[in-house]
Amino acid sequence: MLLSINWLKEFIDLPVSLETIAEKLTVTGNEIEEIIRPCANVKGVRIAKIVELSQHPTKDGLKVAKLHLGGDEYHICLTTAPNVKLGDVIPWFAPGACTIEGMELGVRDFGEGFVSAGMMASAKELGVPDLTDEYGILMLPQDAPLGADAGKWLGLDDTVFDMSVTPNRGDMLSVLGAAIEIHALFPECRLHIPEIPLPAYDGEWTLPFEGITLESEGCRAYRLGLADSVKIARAPLQAGVRLCMAGMRPINNIVDATNYTMLALGQPLHAFDAKSLPAANIGVRQARADEEIVTLDGKTHKLLESDMVITSGGTGVALAGVMGGQNSEITNDTKHVLLESANFTSPYISKTSRRLGIPSEASFRYARGVDPLLTEKAAYYCLHLMEQWGGVRAFRKTLYAKNGEIKPARVPLTMKKLHTIIGWAEMDKAAEYLGRLGIEKVSGDTEKAEFEVPTRRTDISIEEDLIEEVGRIRGYDEIEPTIPELHRSGTLGPVLSLQRLVRSVAIARGYTEAVTLSFVSPDSLKLIRYPDADKCLAVANPISVDMSVMRPTILPALLHGISKAVHGGWRDPIRVFECGHVFLPCDGGVKEVDRVCGVSFAGKEKRVLYPALAENFMSVKGDVEAIAQSCGARLTFRQAQRPDGHAGQTAEILKDGVVVGYLMRLKADIAAQLDLDTPVYAFELDMTALADRPLPKFAKTNAYPPVFRDISMLVAKDVPADAVIADIRACGGDLLDTVKLFDIYEGKGVPEGFRSMAFSVVYREAGRTLKDAEVESEHGEVRLGLEKKGYTLR
Repeated sequence: MLLSINWLKEFIDLPVSLETIAEKLTVTGNEIEEIIRPCANVKGVRIAKIVELSQHPTKDGLKVAKLHLGGDEYHICLTTAPNVKLGDVIPWFAPGACTIEGMELGVRDFGEGFVSAGMMASAKELGVPDLTDEYGILMLPQDAPLGADAGKWLGLDDTVFDMSVTPNRGDMLSVLGAAIEIHALFPECRLHIPEIPLPAYDGEWTLPFEGITLESEGCRAYRLGLADSVKIARAPLQAGVRLCMAGMRPINNIVDATNYTMLALGQPLHAFDAKSLPAANIGVRQARADEEIVTLDGKTHKLLESDMVITSGGTGVALAGVMGGQNSEITNDTKHVLLESANFTSPYISKTSRRLGIPSEASFRYARGVDPLLTEKAAYYCLHLMEQWGGVRAFRKTLYAKNGEIKPARVPLTMKKLHTIIGWAEMDKAAEYLGRLGIEKVSGDTEKAEFEVPTRRTDISIEEDLIEEVGRIRGYDEIEPTIPELHRSGTLGPVLSLQRLVRSVAIARGYTEAVTLSFVSPDSLKLIRYPDADKCLAVANPISVDMSVMRPTILPALLHGISKAVHGGWRDPIRVFECGHVFLPCDGGVKEVDRVCGVSFAGKEKRVLYPALAENFMSVKGDVEAIAQSCGARLTFRQAQRPDGHAGQTAEILKDGVVVGYLMRLKADIAAQLDLDTPVYAFELDMTALADRPLPKFAKTNAYPPVFRDISMLVAKDVPADAVIADIRACGGDLLDTVKLFDIYEGKGVPEGFRSMAFSVVYREAGRTLKDAEVESEHGEVRLGLEKKGYTLR
């Protein structure tokens, strides 16, 4: 929220420096991100009136104006602005003045005896380009004081707090709310909240109206005011400047009055053109399925039953608390205005605003909570502004409807809990602190008291909330730090325990843990050629396109992280991993799975001192096996094909015959797009494959010696070693103990498409020493069985 200090001073005295106020607000939960002086460069601009105006004799389009600045002071100023005319009152940069861009004005000779002093000012040059839609010089009212400082008269000498308001402090989204908060923090800052006069006309409405109907529980209160004899015009420039300082664009006197009131008091308002309403009534109900409405921005929105609409004669005329409808907007022909001052509950408005992508100022406030008893005061203030700004007759009578009773909450406070939480228990002093916030003590003693909480503080409902307010106003720095006593011990659950084990092994293997967002961009999935990218879960209201899809794999985030490091100048090898959730498309829905993903990048430096120690496919496979072995899981690998994997260096990871992950070298063309020009290896594994962690079993060592035999055979290149080992085991009997691959050869003497594999086979029995004859018999059966399976033994 942008908070104007000039505006704030109309509600509270500020004898304290702005820097001190900003610091105190920040440490008590309302962070001042920046202190801004939007028009600090603007200097030396004065108010002048054009008393003579003529064309330059030789230069087309150039006008010669004589300016009067009051008294006997006159100046000549030349301009090409098309909108100036005789009698206009304008802002004028005197010689030596500065524009918003910092340009210093002087005197210029235009020939023919015409010397121009300074320059007439446009809204853009004053630093408020949105102040008016009129092209050219800014026009001031005829009663503007000639010769006066135009910057000060317009309110350009303002300072603005850029304040970050937490989601539970809707009361801070107004000048009034900020004034009350500052008074609570600095008692010497005296409040003087302006009185709101009632409209002068106390008669009956001149517009026939049937009434208000509330059919949705999402509307707590709804009030309607009326103004007739409306004349659409520009709001006073000072009010327009304040709107600009708050980040809003002035439109006209009616709409600006509603926005001005919202910023001042915190109550969103909406003005209807009464004659444009389909019927002489207003209703609030839930939208019908597939109902459509065209909002003020000209966009058509299809509604859901969870959305709330304002209706007239059953037809939607506004999205409740979000944005008005185009069919009832204020136009230049508007003569009767119906003013809505309502209170809508936060969940309804927040959900609709986010789903439809309409982040209006009104919805921002309703989503954080608005005082339900503020509707009358805000309506009268807005009607007063309309009257004050000219062109309306406001009616004192308003129509009102509500759902249920609305009254301040009462919350207890005990000395015991106050001391337990903040280590301090002066109940009388606590009551004083709360009183500054408008939270009054209604009963009780020094041990226990009850406080009435104003309805604007929608965030306070329990005792702990009161204690938090006492702690804030007293000062968090006054709370003595203590170490809480540990009354009981606990253990990690199976999921966290498994993640901790996997992390420790990965880190021991040289990996660094990364933490990335669960959102990815569609382009990152296209980069790795993810096959079901169009079926991935899309985010309803993404922060940006780069975070618009829930990730189905962790790989893209790690790859982009490595790429970013390389672009930043990193040249050494990188090994990163992450444990996290992925969201897999599944049967028209989404399945959430825990995974561990690792990526190993060889680094940008291609000149390696010890090539044998360089990263390769088998070393990363060893990392996966180490993680699995630490969890007691037995995994196997099977050659596979992936759209992002290098042919011949891609494998599926299996457990009990079920695919649970992959291991691969990233395709070179994909790596090149990330500026990774040395090998990149990656693995991703379902954590469920590691979850069944068997307890270790212990047995006596076998005291009898093993007998070793070797088998060498020709094996097709597409047959993995694990498959051959499985066949050897299938051909062996009870004496066969272990089988290990110890050599692979391709080259001279081996037919094309084959490779020679050599295995060490161990025979053993637990209770005796084996005889050579029975080993030879068993080994012969293994060789015979392998030949029958089609292997060529060597």
